[in-house]
Amino acid sequence: MRLFLLLFSLIVASNFAFANEGGGEGGGGEGKDDGTGVEYLEIAPKFVVNLTEPKKYLSINVQLLVEGKPMAEKIKKHLPAIKHELIMLFSDHSIESLQTMEQRESLRQAAIETIHQTIDKAEGAEEADAEAAPAEANPHKKDKKKDYSKLPSAGFKDAFFTEFLMQ
Repeated sequence: MRLFLLLFSLIVASNFAFANEGGGEGGGGEGKDDGTGVEYLEIAPKFVVNLTEPKKYLSINVQLLVEGKPMAEKIKKHLPAIKHELIMLFSDHSIESLQTMEQRESLRQAAIETIHQTIDKAEGAEEADAEAAPAEANPHKKDKKKDYSKLPSAGFKDAFFTEFLMQ
């Protein structure tokens, strides 16, 4: 009787495992995740950079909002280039230039623009990016956002600072 119960439970458990595996990933589920799903990607480890003053540091944790699995894969593929560009951006500031909320929001917007440009350049869209760049005279104006819908970085939606510490 024990042997029968053991065999029965193994058969039921294995069928249940296969049913869950196929139902969650096959058919319509996969297409939905690729096209409309959003996810947050944390850039790890957090950034710790020297600021322009001696012995002053910025520690910042960045999370990216992306739409669709293909965009998440692009971000992961080009993560070293994105990290490099963000380190260069963050380390080019002083403590005085990051004191107010407006200055920090300006840095966040600059990080978003940098990530878009890095992805587009890495995906071979640097010519289109160069043509569209003069249209935006002041990158700090919120009402004039660049249209990325036709560029490779279209699935990258936003960046958030989940930790921001200056010393």
